[in-house]
Amino acid sequence: MKKILIVEDDRRIAQNIFRGLAAENFEAEIAYDGITGKQMALEKKFDLVLLDVNLPGMKGYDVCQQLRVYKPSLPIIMLTAFGEIEDKVEGLNSGADDYIVKPFDFRELLARIYAALRVSDLMHPETSDKILRIADLEMNLGTKQVRRAGQVIDLTAKEFALLEYFLLHRGRVVSKMDLAEHVWHLNFDPGTNVVEVYINYLRKKVDKDFPTKLIHTRPGMGYIMKEE
Repeated sequence: MKKILIVEDDRRIAQNIFRGLAAENFEAEIAYDGITGKQMALEKKFDLVLLDVNLPGMKGYDVCQQLRVYKPSLPIIMLTAFGEIEDKVEGLNSGADDYIVKPFDFRELLARIYAALRVSDLMHPETSDKILRIADLEMNLGTKQVRRAGQVIDLTAKEFALLEYFLLHRGRVVSKMDLAEHVWHLNFDPGTNVVEVYINYLRKKVDKDFPTKLIHTRPGMGYIMKEE
């Protein structure tokens, strides 16, 4: 049974989500403010966090950033009434794996939860010993560990998912639209730079300090992972 933390100050919304998750055989706990939510997420083992943005005590963006420091692979879905593209970008840049705008249909939230759990590999134990490789880069899908030239590289859950997509499609050009759809599960918005932002994050970790670069830009087309 997967365990989900709901950090939401609106008690009606929190209880509705709690009941819906229980009906889907998830175990859930609720925190009604940001500070409590952060403490619970750090002290207990959760498979996913549903995190409101406008929280008392500590804003959701700040909670997300701090959780990323200590639990980089914990899937986080932000819940917010703010639907402007700038708000979505801020949420994703703070480390969230996904972003859903209130009011939402619970069926959509549930689909986002399953998608986030799939990305984190929590629902596919058969991949526990699967290794993806290119050059001296190695990704273990079971342990969630990435190494390059024997050096461990710490990635956030979204960075891990992005690198996994590149490795699964190595040698092929993938577009921003492909990445937005398959890594973020979003319709591509040409007004957002979130894909470029995460490509830069990933390059700094897996390419910057190594002589052979693996992530390459193809102007007007997208990106390709290959030895070059």
